[in-house]
Amino acid sequence: DVCFLNFFVPILKSQDCKNGHGKLFLAVFSAVLGNFNFGFALVFPSPVIPQLQKGEDPRLQMDIHQISWFGSIFTLGAALGGVSAMVLNDRVGRKISIMLSGVPSVVGLLVMGAAQNFWMLLWGRFLTGIAGGITAGSIPVYVSEISHPSVRGALGSCPQITAVFGSLALYAFGLVLPWRWLAVAGEIPVIIMMILLCFMPTSPRYHIMKGNRARAVKSLEWLRGPNSDYLTEFNKIERSINSQGVQWSDLKTRSYYKPILISVVMRFLQQMTGITPILVYLEPIFHMTAISLEPKYDAALVGAVRLMSVAIAASLMDKAGRKALLFTSGFLMYIAMLSMTMYTHKTQCNHGNLTVTEGLKSTYGGLTGPAFDPITLIPLISAMVIIFGYAMGWGPITWLLMSEILPLGARGVASGLCVGVSWITAFVLTQLFMHVVEAYGLFAPFLFFSVVSVVNIIFTAKCVPETKGRTLEEIENFFRTGRTFTILDS
Repeated sequence: DVCFLNFFVPILKSQDCKNGHGKLFLAVFSAVLGNFNFGFALVFPSPVIPQLQKGEDPRLQMDIHQISWFGSIFTLGAALGGVSAMVLNDRVGRKISIMLSGVPSVVGLLVMGAAQNFWMLLWGRFLTGIAGGITAGSIPVYVSEISHPSVRGALGSCPQITAVFGSLALYAFGLVLPWRWLAVAGEIPVIIMMILLCFMPTSPRYHIMKGNRARAVKSLEWLRGPNSDYLTEFNKIERSINSQGVQWSDLKTRSYYKPILISVVMRFLQQMTGITPILVYLEPIFHMTAISLEPKYDAALVGAVRLMSVAIAASLMDKAGRKALLFTSGFLMYIAMLSMTMYTHKTQCNHGNLTVTEGLKSTYGGLTGPAFDPITLIPLISAMVIIFGYAMGWGPITWLLMSEILPLGARGVASGLCVGVSWITAFVLTQLFMHVVEAYGLFAPFLFFSVVSVVNIIFTAKCVPETKGRTLEEIENFFRTGRTFTILDS
């Protein structure tokens, strides 16, 4: 967490800090610690599966079906958590929803740390998945609603940045810690998050929606500073929200169905790139491709590249624009997926296509690895480019756009719907990934993911609006009129 804070502050330092946004940054930091734990828990199987296969306890060793469930059940829990966020966001508020996610997270990590059999591991993964789904449906909305338009792009990328930090921390700790202690280490950021959020304000927009004008003004003053023009911003937010009364019939109007549809499809395509199974099974994938370098170090290298890429994306978010980064992201993923496809297909009759269990056991069974061959670095480089491309665009921008373009009056429910669709898709892919690899080879899923990357590029060109530098009210007005981002002050 200290490393993250040292990284977080320089990214967000600008003249805005001098203008009273320091408390805003603190509130965002407190909230996105939930994403740190999300990233940590998501990739938990990557170093743990090889350790379990190496271990001497037969109750914890897994076959291909158990490996698939251990990897994928987190996403099933996340889908349930996303549905829960639909209710919690509008019933108890975004901040309280984030705090409540700490309960299943803490319990799930404790269960995994104390696991005596495979079913305890599954229950722990499922509970941490529920926590991840709630945070994924609540944190982007909270961050977007409390952010100033001038820094919303950078702050909107913070959920993805902290998720990356969490994954990198897991890979790094996996180099030195036994798997049970990894679960214990995951408790720390959750506890810090819950303590800090006790002192942070509720979203001003949520207060206005509940009719608490005084509390909304107080929250906005705390976030912007007493010397800022927070009352003008409050009036704009209140005017926009009061003009809305969400009915089921409203879903037939352009201003509601179009942004909701774009958000849902983007979250679906985000998962269809295969990023979740790739991250979850990263170390086993390196085992199967028989890279000359030790797989656990390869995974840590990829995590470091992922961190660098989200830092670049955060700095460019409000300069290059959302669509330019999405195009770049899709193109990089396409090239890297195609390279991985060609490498694994060419080597499928050799060591490049070991089965999952054979690959893990041969590496951890005391056998020495093959002599260094530069060609075996192709999977490592391809994985780095895949992660770099994803974290440059389709990772953070999908979360950011979801929180920006969803209608203010339906944001809580719609964001939960997006998260649910996202994680159901991730569950199916993560569950099938190892079975497809076992049946057809590692090249098959990567060929499919390369095709999806092309679809993502086309979708970006045809359907995604540019929201750089616009207020949430201006973005909503764009979908209402279809012509302009301008919103009148009258």
